[in-house]
Amino acid sequence: MFEAHDIKEWRDHDVVDLDGHKIGSLESVYVDTRTDRPAFATVTLGLPTRRRLAFVPLDGATVGPGYLKVTHSKDQVKDAPSIDTDGELRAAEEESVFAHYGLAYEQGSGGERRLARR
Repeated sequence: MFEAHDIKEWRDHDVVDLDGHKIGSLESVYVDTRTDRPAFATVTLGLPTRRRLAFVPLDGATVGPGYLKVTHSKDQVKDAPSIDTDGELRAAEEESVFAHYGLAYEQGSGGERRLARR
């Protein structure tokens, strides 16, 4: 598994699915606040005038020369919850990101957020 500081070096590199189909470009990494390990990435999608950032889990992701390969299909990522390119993931929206991929979601014991952008 890669570390959060290493994956930041991959910003703007291609994100591809298991079949090698380009999904978009890596924009940022969100870490799990309980472990400080990379949990999700945002991928830049859309036309230049209508870009958005979709979330994709990093579990099982691998890096190659110039790309990040994720374990989810291009269609699933394109249908994932997203934010504007200058937007921010609101705390109330975190659970929907996890649910889209069938992942369990729990806030921290004090109600704190689960994801933090790095």
